[in-house]
Amino acid sequence: MPTVPLSGMPSSVPRSRTAPAVGLLIALVLGTVLAGCAYEYDDGFASGTESASAPAFTDAALPRDPMFNQPVTGAELDAWVAEALPEAEGQVFHSNYGTLAAAEEREETTANLPEGSYAVTLACRSPRRVSFSVGHADTELVDLSLRCGTSRVNVVFLPADVVLHIKVEAKAGANFAYRVSRI
Repeated sequence: MPTVPLSGMPSSVPRSRTAPAVGLLIALVLGTVLAGCAYEYDDGFASGTESASAPAFTDAALPRDPMFNQPVTGAELDAWVAEALPEAEGQVFHSNYGTLAAAEEREETTANLPEGSYAVTLACRSPRRVSFSVGHADTELVDLSLRCGTSRVNVVFLPADVVLHIKVEAKAGANFAYRVSRI
């Protein structure tokens, strides 16, 4: 092995090349080991067999009915409310539903409610969002612009003898429904 004289050192000290070689060797071993690792999972399909195949779907997805979110009246409204607000667990203290014209607003209040936890369920049916606001005194508990076609349950805790103020506002014709029930 050749020696390189360094200033102030004897010329018989050999220059070391083992550190870079060890680093290269470690990198090669890690690369080889990690290249062999692969994550496999069972997706329910047998690989490599022709007998197991996914079911063929021939029906095209039907587009959503454009009248689905249009407000309804009469028996259709009653049926929609029964679907949007299914039976509640616990005692129902206040519930209402109805129809709003475009740019109409409706406000209501509940009776005095005892202390406890309540579920406030809100639902609407309209081509546009419907705004719900629920609060008491100066405290706003729920301020929600709800995308119609869904329902929303908000859980609130109320002190004793609270009267809730419920406000519903629609920019387009809409059906609304809400329920206040004790949990």
